[in-house]
Order: sequence, then C-alpha cells, then structure tokens
Amino acid sequence: MEVYIWKGDWGLPSIDTACLEVLAYAKFSGAPVKTREVRRPWFGSLPVMRHGPETKLTKFQDVVAYLRKQNYSADVKLTPQQASDAKAYIAMLRQKLKPALLYQWWVDAQNYVELTRPWYAKALGFPFNYVIPGQMQRAATAVLDSKLQGFDLEGDQAQIALFKEAQECMTTLSHRLGKEQFFFGQSPTSLDAIVFAHLAPLLRAPFPNCALQNHLKACDNLAAFVTRITQRYFSVKDTGSGDSGASKASSEEFSFSWLNSLISIGVATVAMVSYAVLSGLVQVEYTEEEPPPMDNRDKTTKRASE
Repeated sequence: MEVYIWKGDWGLPSIDTACLEVLAYAKFSGAPVKTREVRRPWFGSLPVMRHGPETKLTKFQDVVAYLRKQNYSADVKLTPQQASDAKAYIAMLRQKLKPALLYQWWVDAQNYVELTRPWYAKALGFPFNYVIPGQMQRAATAVLDSKLQGFDLEGDQAQIALFKEAQECMTTLSHRLGKEQFFFGQSPTSLDAIVFAHLAPLLRAPFPNCALQNHLKACDNLAAFVTRITQRYFSVKDTGSGDSGASKASSEEFSFSWLNSLISIGVATVAMVSYAVLSGLVQVEYTEEEPPPMDNRDKTTKRASE
C-alpha cells in the first residue's frame, strides 16, 4: 500500500492536514504503508492511497474502512460509547477548528503572502507552482464564504468569529485529553489521528500572524500530545525535513518523463496565452471576408459551367 502526499516540513511527515490524517491512522493501525512525496499532483488532489491497480482512495473514512477490511484498525478496542464520543469530537473539530485553519493558511493576507504561497510554490514542480496555490486559496475562500454568510472575509469580524470557535474547540479537546497520553487511554485511535493532523501544522508552522497558534501553545497538554505522537510514530527520516526529505521527494515522486515535460509545457503555454488574452495584453480580432461583387461571381459561375 502506498500513500501519495504533500511533502513534510518543520519536523512533520507532511504539512497537509488531510495527508497527516491518513499517515497517522496508518501508523496507529499498524498498516504497512509506504509514503510518496509528490511535487506534481497529476491526481488533482492529495492524499491518494493506492493498493494494487484497482484501489485508489482519497477520503479519510474510505481509507479507514479499507484498512479495516485488511485487518488493520486503530479503533478495534473502542467501546460503543467511546466510538460515539469519538464521532462527536471529530464532528466538532471539523465544524469549529478546520474553518479557522483554512483562514489561517489561505485567507489571512500576511500568512498567505509570507508563508503559504511561497511554501507551496517551492514544494510544487513546474507548472503546478503557478496554478495550485491560487486554486487552493479559492477553494478555501469558497468554503469560508459558505460558512460565514454575511461576513466579509477581509474584515476583522470574520477572523474574530472563526478564531473564537477554534479556541473553544481546542480548549474542549484539552479538557477531554487531560493528563492522558491519548484521548481513550494508552492507545491512539482515529480521533487521535484527526486531532494530531489538525494541530501539528498549526503548532509547527512559522506563521507571521500567530494568534491561533499562541492559543494552542497555551494548551500545554495538546502541544505535548503533538510532540509525543511526532516523536513516537514519525522518525526523522519520515518528517521530510532537511536533505533526506529532499532526496526522498526526488527519488519517490512520479518520474518527470519527457511526456510529462511536454504536458507541462502545453499547460503553461495555454495558461500564459489565456492570461494574455483575458488581461488585454493580446487582442484577437475577427474579420469577415466580404463576398465578391455580383459581376465577379457571375463570371466565376460562368467559367465553372464552361
């Protein structure tokens, strides 16, 4: 089994929440999964889990269900009540914390300009480094516009509302974790995987605007929770940091063959021409050719008949 992911940084195996969910759950369940860092995501989105020629999974719940069929599960010891509680906490996290993280990465102007866009532009190969960051920002903006109807995303009220919910969520998780190593005792579960995946990048990324990060750092047990999982389940070679991470990405990503080169050139050419036309740098004029005078057409018809 292989999982194709965004590369890691800052001591993490990936900086992407969805990728970290799958990676952490695979570790917790004991599934023998190999990771492949991708610089040119021909799939369209990451993560992607492959097993043989037929199996291709992109959603966390589908990965969990598939691994269970392969006899790998991190939730096998949960009681029905614990399983129900886990679902409730996961729903709260996705409703209250995830939108704030989207804002932190993709809408906050300072964070986007100084951290998010440069990071993805460097991590991606040509021509995706010109296209993907903007696409991801527009997708995040669309999600937040739907959630915050009536709020201007560029105004302070949107950030205040989002961060208030996110801080309440982190505080609730901190109280639930208490002094335990994991949320349901001594073994991590799917809830631990999802919490880790959301908190780890927030804790480790060098955000210029770090108000939300500061609240997480104030929750000492959550910060220790992230560090514990990182150290216990992801060794240095798995974190994608330093030279080893760079060599791993170059050796294990999809081979950039001559065909990929041609496709890249074609995509870049279309993008540049489209931009030039839409921005008015290049103007395309359509002219209709006037029909010949009637006398000439009569002569032409007469010659053809002869």
